[in-house]
Amino acid sequence: HQPDNQERFVQRRRRCLGLSIQHINPDGMHRNPAFSHANLIPAGAPTLLVGGQNAVDEHGQIVGEGDLGAQTAQALANLQLCLAAAGATHEQLVQVKIYLAGDIDCGQGRSVDGRVGNRSNPPTVTGLRVHGLAHPDFLVEIEAVAVLL
Repeated sequence: HQPDNQERFVQRRRRCLGLSIQHINPDGMHRNPAFSHANLIPAGAPTLLVGGQNAVDEHGQIVGEGDLGAQTAQALANLQLCLAAAGATHEQLVQVKIYLAGDIDCGQGRSVDGRVGNRSNPPTVTGLRVHGLAHPDFLVEIEAVAVLL
């Protein structure tokens, strides 16, 4: 894939600062292309903390009530908007936490892997099942950390 202007800017900034994130996948552990086991972030690196994003649109309406796939898509779109507002892309994510409500079948939410983990150095990813989220109709919430190098 050809890097776009944003990706080229990020690569240039990293080279200029002489900083980089170390993606750690120790020998003796399973390697999965969807996530890294650990990330070492250099001191002083600008860090973006993205609070839990869920299936609420720009009008405050819940998108995809009862549909994990639709809610995941909206939560990812909201995450992307937060990243873009800070001048970041999904390539700069170093950690993603995915909260699923109750015993819902997580197969519909697999698009998270392809959207945030489909790259040479993916973020760490944690999936959690919780009793419930902030609103009873929320099925998924996605929280993330990005390093803007």
